[in-house]
Amino acid sequence: MAVAGCPDSFLHHPYYQDQAEQTSPHPPQGLAGPAFPAQSERLANHQEDDVDLEALVNDMSLSLESLCSACGMQSETTPLLQNGQHARGPPPPSAARSNQPQLSPRQKVQRSQPVHILAARRLQEEDQQFRTSSLPAIPNPFPELCGPESPPVLAPGSLPPRQDVAKQDVRVFSEDGTSRVVEILADTTARDLCQWLVYRSHCVDDNSWALVECHPHLGLERCLEDHELVAQVEGTMASESKFLFRKNYAKYEFFKNPTNFFPEQMVTWCQQSNGSQSQLLQTFLNTSSCPEIQGFLHVRELGRRSWKKLYVCLRRSGLYHSTKGASKEPRHLQLLADLEDSGMFSLTAGRKQYGAPTDFGFCIKPNKVRSEAKELRLLCAEDEQGRTCWMTAFRLLKYGVLLYENYRVPQQRKPALSPFSTPVRSVSENSLVAMDFSGQTGRVIENPAEAQSAALEEGHAWRKRSTRLGALGSQSPLLPSTLSTVIHRTQHWFHGRISREESHRLIKQQGLVDGLFLLRDSQSNPKAFVLTLCHHQKIKNFQILPCEEDGKLFFSLDEGKTRFSDLIQLVDFYQLNRGVLPCKLKHHCIRVAL
Repeated sequence: MAVAGCPDSFLHHPYYQDQAEQTSPHPPQGLAGPAFPAQSERLANHQEDDVDLEALVNDMSLSLESLCSACGMQSETTPLLQNGQHARGPPPPSAARSNQPQLSPRQKVQRSQPVHILAARRLQEEDQQFRTSSLPAIPNPFPELCGPESPPVLAPGSLPPRQDVAKQDVRVFSEDGTSRVVEILADTTARDLCQWLVYRSHCVDDNSWALVECHPHLGLERCLEDHELVAQVEGTMASESKFLFRKNYAKYEFFKNPTNFFPEQMVTWCQQSNGSQSQLLQTFLNTSSCPEIQGFLHVRELGRRSWKKLYVCLRRSGLYHSTKGASKEPRHLQLLADLEDSGMFSLTAGRKQYGAPTDFGFCIKPNKVRSEAKELRLLCAEDEQGRTCWMTAFRLLKYGVLLYENYRVPQQRKPALSPFSTPVRSVSENSLVAMDFSGQTGRVIENPAEAQSAALEEGHAWRKRSTRLGALGSQSPLLPSTLSTVIHRTQHWFHGRISREESHRLIKQQGLVDGLFLLRDSQSNPKAFVLTLCHHQKIKNFQILPCEEDGKLFFSLDEGKTRFSDLIQLVDFYQLNRGVLPCKLKHHCIRVAL
């Protein structure tokens, strides 16, 4: 290449070639601007005018300076990424660079501007983004969730509508007439409601509380099974009916002593079952076997007030009576009641309301019956044991394994709660020792016999001090004469002035189990008390007589042979020792206020 007015040795100078190669990879003829005109234009101008060597040298100097400045601007104006690195693409075309405006000398001086540096956290994120962009793409396992047609956000109507849990109010009464309104759910069982009432009433949860369905206008009542739904049972009750919160110690007593509930003469077995008395409950719970309860019952005819004594047998299919004596042939059996859609109730006033021949009446009530007594199947047994046998067999044949599961639930909870079921002594109580403070300094009594004698002496000294204070006219509540006569009134087993009939009714309502008792004031002797006790499903009464010795008042059950200073000591003694009683005192009748 030759330029007019410029020697060839200048263009081929090694310094010029090195600078041109280092500054820009593109040939300089691609640059055009006001400071560096095109080559053809310059040649044309020089052909027309005379050649001026000095002007050509100055023009070349300006062209070189413009070339260096343009190359410097290219390196400075190279686009930077946000993290300060150069773009990894080809350089922009020459046409794009030629359109950039020419910088003035002042702008050339100020072209070095501060670069905005992003935060370190953002730089790390972008660096990680560029780093992961080189990795192979992982396929989306759920493309349908991220597509434009089905966004990942659920539509308002895509979920099923929310169903509000039905709630209703139930009023529950206690034995003393108080009541409480409880809000229950549709799936609340009788056990759940009883546990809530035990918690709210601060009672002892011994798994013997029950919810009783009571129909005063019909004279019927029954204990709900633990698995029954309270809301469902209330739907079959009339407006006069109500729920009672009551103790029932005999709810699952037949699992412990089945022979006491099922007399041998009342239970028969089918030929294919080959049952025995030891496998009584297993046979009842097994649906393939078919035990039967048989015996004579007084049956009231539907729509009439007359009663007939019939031979009746209870099977899984229902209650049947024989039309010919005690024959159980299929042609002589007639259906009395069905067990599926009915419940077994006990009569509270059978003699007075229905003219029952005995006091041991029970009833099979269909669930559809609310207030009508015409469709009730009324029955009467000869004794309490017979009535209990019929009613227990009805429960076992209807519910089967459900009863056993209800019985096992509290039994399975006992091992987990055993450390908390009995009071645990603290460390300070375990470290207590007997001390003697009779001398100037106290000493530890290490001999157990000496410690017991010291305790007796201390007790006698306390009695002497209390007697002396009483003689001086002190009104202390710790006087033996007043304390022994009123301290028992704070106990749950004392029911005050109630009649014999009322005490028997309480015992029957809370379950005829051995050891169930209560204490009450005697009606014949104002100074005496009566212990009402249940044994072998029979209720017995024992009179507690006061006796005096050396001016002190004592109470005794055996005519003074065993004496106690108050009734609490008497009850505590007979809970550990049977003595003259037929059995130990085990359960006490209790009334709670809701």
